[in-house]
Order: sequence, then C-alpha cells, then structure tokens
Amino acid sequence: MKHRHKGAVAAGHELTAQAMKEILIEGGNAFDAAIAGAFMACVAEPVLAAPGGGGFCMIHEAQGGNFSLLDFFAHTPRRKTASAELEFFPITADFGTATQEFHIGAGAAATPGFAQGLCMLHERLGKIPLPRIAEPAVRAARKGVKVSPFQAGLFQIISPILISNPCARAIYAPGGELLKAGEVLLNLALGDSLEALAAEGAELFTKGEIGQAILAQSKDQGGHLHLEDLTSYRAKMRRPVLRRYGGLEMFVNPPPSAGGTLIAFALGLLPHLDDKQGLTLALARALDLGDAARREAGHCLETLSDDAALIACLEKAGRHKPARRGTTHVSAIDGHGNAAALTISNGEGNGFMLGKYGFMLNNMLGEEDLNPHGFQNWPENTRLSSMMAPTLVRDHSGGLIALGSGGSNRIRSAITQVIARLGRGEELVRAVDAPRLHLEHGHLDFEDFFSDDLRASLLAAFPDHRAWSEKNMFFGGVHAVSCSSQGEFTIAGDPRRSGIGYIV
Repeated sequence: MKHRHKGAVAAGHELTAQAMKEILIEGGNAFDAAIAGAFMACVAEPVLAAPGGGGFCMIHEAQGGNFSLLDFFAHTPRRKTASAELEFFPITADFGTATQEFHIGAGAAATPGFAQGLCMLHERLGKIPLPRIAEPAVRAARKGVKVSPFQAGLFQIISPILISNPCARAIYAPGGELLKAGEVLLNLALGDSLEALAAEGAELFTKGEIGQAILAQSKDQGGHLHLEDLTSYRAKMRRPVLRRYGGLEMFVNPPPSAGGTLIAFALGLLPHLDDKQGLTLALARALDLGDAARREAGHCLETLSDDAALIACLEKAGRHKPARRGTTHVSAIDGHGNAAALTISNGEGNGFMLGKYGFMLNNMLGEEDLNPHGFQNWPENTRLSSMMAPTLVRDHSGGLIALGSGGSNRIRSAITQVIARLGRGEELVRAVDAPRLHLEHGHLDFEDFFSDDLRASLLAAFPDHRAWSEKNMFFGGVHAVSCSSQGEFTIAGDPRRSGIGYIV
C-alpha cells in the first residue's frame, strides 16, 4: 500500500523530533530517522543520551516483514581493576518527591556500544549517507541549543554529576551556576565528535582517537576498561520475544535484557489477576509480582519466559493476594512500513568529560538496577542486563506501533501499562497520557489522578505507598508512533518527558 505520508516520528525533545523529520523529508527511511534522533539526543538531551553509552533498536523491515532486535548496550569489562584503585563513589539524584542513588567515577564505566550499534544499523538498513544523517545534530551542537525547562530540571536533578569536575562545569555551568531554561548549551567538541563518528565509523571508538581517550581515562582515573574491551565489543542482532495480549502481538527485547521479559511476564499475569476492580489494580498486582519474580530470578531471566513461570508465580503469591535512570527513546515508522523503536542511555554519565570530545562515558556499573547482586559483583565480559525495552506492537489488522521509554527501572512498568491499555482498545494518546503507577520492593508509587474508589483500593492493597501530585518524569516517558493498516499515522509524545512528534 502506498501511504499518503513519508512517515511519523516521536521523541523526547523538539530538536530530536525535528532532526528525524528532516531526514524523512530528505528521503531517509525509519532507520535513518532513528539514527538521526539518537545523534541529536546526544546534543539536545545530554543528561539522557551520549556517545559513551549504548542501547537497543527494535526493527521491522517492510520488505520481508522481519522483526529483529539490535543490541548495542554496554558490556562488562573483561577483567576487574582492584577496588583500591577504582574511582567509584555515590551521588544522589533528587526527583523532588523521591531520591535515587547512583555511583559515578571512571570505575563506573562499562564498554560503550553506541558507535558500533548505530553504524551497524546504518550499514544494514540505512538509505542515505551517515554524514548527512548526522548533520542536524552537528549543526545544533555548534550553534548551541536553548535549554528547555525539562532539560533544566534534569540538570538540577543530577547536579552533582554535572559539576563534579571543571570540564563538565565548563559546559553545563559556564557562568558558575547550572544553565537554566532559555539559556544556551554550547558544545562544539561534541559536534566535532559526532561529525567524526559519521565520517570515520565505529573504529573511531576502538582503535581511533576517541578509543585512545577512553583508555587514557580508564588508566589515569581508576577505571576497568582496556584495549581488548573496546576492540572485542560487538553489536548483536537478536530474535525478539513474541508475546500476545488482548489481540496484539508484541515484539519485546529478549534476554539478556530484563525489560522486555518483565513486560511480557506482567502482561501474561494480567488475565489471571483482573477482576471487577478493573485494570489498574490488576496492573499494580502484576507489576508487584513481576518485580518479586525478577529479584528471585536474578540473572537467569530465561526462567520467566514460559507459562510455567507464570503459574508458579501465581501459586506462590496466591491468586488474589498482592505481594507487597537516564534514558531516552525515539520511535519512527516510514511510509513503506519500516519501523524502528530505539532506546539509548548513558546512565547518568560517569562524571568525567572524556578528554576534548564533549561527552562523558556511561556509569552503567554504578546503576543499582543493572547490578542486582551488588556493585563490583558483575560477571566479567558479559552484556549487561537492561530495563530498556524498545517495543513493536502489531494489531490484528496488521497495523504497527513503535514505542519505548526512558526511566531507569520504571521503564518496564510504563510500557506495560501503555500496552495493557492498548490491548483494552484505548487510543494511543490516551493510553500514554493515563496516570501511572510503579511497584518495587512492595512499595507503590502512583500519580494521584485515579478515582476515589480506585485510589482507596490501591492504598488498601499496598499500605506502603507514595502519591505524586503531578505526572512526573519519574514514571518514564513513552514516545510512540502508530501506523494503521490503512496508512494512517498517529503520534504520542509523553508529556512527562517533554515528548513531541511529527507526521511528515
């Protein structure tokens, strides 16, 4: 079918979405647009994305109808540096209603995969030259980006990271105080780095100039990374996990990632938990059971991938008895039916600008939800398990939805709730905007916009709770695009994370 439009995009920043739109207009496909969005996110959303991190892209190829998952997430080092030699220390991020501890320092950096992943995606599926795809981001970095209110808020939340050393302060607090909304963030060095990556390819980050800077930081400032970590890193194509819910087919991120498996697990529990009290309470119970099952499974997520695991979880908990990070996402579907749901993360950054290149390496080894067995207890030479879960959904008529979220360990609950509502027939925009909740360690966080009766049921089921008086970025940001079987596009940018989209 020939579509009336070239496609549609959604992202967490106006400039990110505009870059994706520009590439579609130029004649690029959904994969080109997603790459452009990833590059621009590093410039316009630097707290959430950077070339020092990694991510995942869920892919649908219109020709052939194939679904696949590109894994370019961070990888643990091949050997550990002695603890006494590590630079590794905690900071506290303040969300206002809640706080979250992260660890930073050179010892928090895992092997990045950003460059390898985007270059592989372009090599396999891209349509227009990579330097052209990078142009919007390079222009923005050199011109400067006006700081949005949302980004200014992020600067404040992780202010200890952005002011922890002079090089970071020079970019994020050039006048002595962190940049405020409306002021201009200028990062010429990042523009040069992105331009060089587009021209030279991923080798820039292994044996090239930026790779050498990574090794120098690790050696001089107490990190784990060595040359073999960089040169042996490989982005990997994986087969997605296919699950069905409410007449929808979901293609989710497979193990070793945790997010997709937990989304599928929670949605699998819903039919067993739903009752006359409705979807929201059932979602709370499913998310709580899924959280407990994840902790019990540890790194063995495959144990949650079949019906036997659902049954065991329900029997253990009792059928009707409730048991008690910096990331961004872009979605694109083009007029030919290609779809890309791409989620990237730098954690919060390790606090040290990488040489003269305008960005920080990740702090994935310092994120609690990526290290369930404790810091420094990660297995060597292993792909880290992530909550990132870019997802593609196909409805009974063949329509596609591309979605994903940022939000650290809230990613799984945000996407689960949106898909559950879609499976009940809700429209995409309404499903994204609906009030959210999150369960962890039996503790309920919820946006306080439910009816009085439903609110009372939630509080009775989960006495340990915290109400949020606003729709907050804490609960993720689901940026989504849909294309019906008739070629009609819909966009949904999550207002919790300044989401925006365009139909081209």
